[in-house]
Amino acid sequence: MDRLIQTLPNHLDESDVGDGKVGVVAGSVEFTGQPSITGMAALRTGSDHVRALAPAEIHPIVAGHSPNLLVGRYPGEGFSDEAVDRAVELGRWADALVVGPGLTRSDGRAVRETLAAVDPPVVVDAVAIEPALDGDFSNAVFTPDDSEERTIVEEYGSLEAFSESTDAVVVVTGDVDTIVVEGERTTNETGTAALTVAGTGDTLAGVVASLLGQGLNRAEAAELGAWIVGKAGELATADRGAGLVATDVIDRIPDTIR
Repeated sequence: MDRLIQTLPNHLDESDVGDGKVGVVAGSVEFTGQPSITGMAALRTGSDHVRALAPAEIHPIVAGHSPNLLVGRYPGEGFSDEAVDRAVELGRWADALVVGPGLTRSDGRAVRETLAAVDPPVVVDAVAIEPALDGDFSNAVFTPDDSEERTIVEEYGSLEAFSESTDAVVVVTGDVDTIVVEGERTTNETGTAALTVAGTGDTLAGVVASLLGQGLNRAEAAELGAWIVGKAGELATADRGAGLVATDVIDRIPDTIR
């Protein structure tokens, strides 16, 4: 793990400025915080710029969460055909893309079209997972929760079979995190019981995307991303105990990497 941490670019070096752009396609009227949680996790992991793309209905809320995030919008309350061009444009700008956190009211066909059209590495999360299952995901990391993992297993029989069939990398968080690469399963044991709090899955998606954008390959980003979130959760739990929230974990990411 120390070897992986040492591969992170040193952003104190001016020559690295401009690397690590992350795009985030997320949010809905029910889940206004997910674009910001995901984006801030990417920034705290070392990304230089993060652009979030959210429905116009919640754009003022998302844009008001943090002055550090750049926030664009598309028409309506949910992700539909009208949003695909904007998302693909965001993918052209980004070094890595996240699609899915809080993306309820989304059209499955629009999600599939977006994922098929983008070139950079992509983190597929939450409600984007089910409509995305049938495809070639040699550029993708999937970050399902327990229920989304069941959806994958029902379709493919196991996470290993899914990884082998689609070339996807999978990270499932739990008491012991599971990482599946090329049909092989490994585990990560950092973390605490407090990491079941809402928003930590969005945090993981942002961390993994940041690592992808900084040049780590998908297996490295998945393994190190799970470790970082778990270790940051340990530090945050020591501070906050049972009152921990996802933003507490995000705030401890720089300490974890350092």
